[in-house]
Amino acid sequence: MDHDGSIADVAIVWAKSEEGVRGFVVPSDSPGFSTQDIHRKLSLRASVTSEILLDDVRLPGSALLPGAISLRGPLACLDEARFGIVWGAAGAARACLEAALEYCGQRIQFDRPIASFQLVQQRLATIALEVNRATLLALHLGRLKDAGRLRAEHVSMGKLANVNAALEVARSARQLLGANGITLEYPVMRHLANLESVVTYEGTADVHALVVGAALTGIQAFR
Repeated sequence: MDHDGSIADVAIVWAKSEEGVRGFVVPSDSPGFSTQDIHRKLSLRASVTSEILLDDVRLPGSALLPGAISLRGPLACLDEARFGIVWGAAGAARACLEAALEYCGQRIQFDRPIASFQLVQQRLATIALEVNRATLLALHLGRLKDAGRLRAEHVSMGKLANVNAALEVARSARQLLGANGITLEYPVMRHLANLESVVTYEGTADVHALVVGAALTGIQAFR
């Protein structure tokens, strides 16, 4: 599966060769290259998601990405994407917090806004805690990246922590909005549905847990 696969002019395909895993630049007009869009999605609905099909596609030697040998090439790309997700998840969580705060301040029950109720304030405080924790983690990882000290396990921890936190924030905010939370009048349900995809793509939560586990124990648990 690939985002924008059917509208892109070029695809980067990683494949096993005699030299190991190599990257190939594949023009979309190559004979044997085709795509099939995925429809009826309940998440990431604004993006074009496509299956890329390669049927005996032949390429010249110039299609090889120079210097990208072994899994280090695609994994380096994944680390960059995962780093962006660390920030994106924090942003989605903050959007849910802001929507919940505004709603709870305006929604009147028993002649006063529900923001005045203790249980609502407790839930809002917990949401704010997770949002700020996620933002601080993203900021810290950004500073490590700027200093050239960011490692793959740092990024895995950030993606695992922030996406899980954003999911919990979105679910909690959705409950604060009540039945209004499932409508597109508010952004919370959209973020929640998208985060259910984010927790899977660019490495699932389970994969990132194993990366962090290997860093902690020195033992590789992948099989």
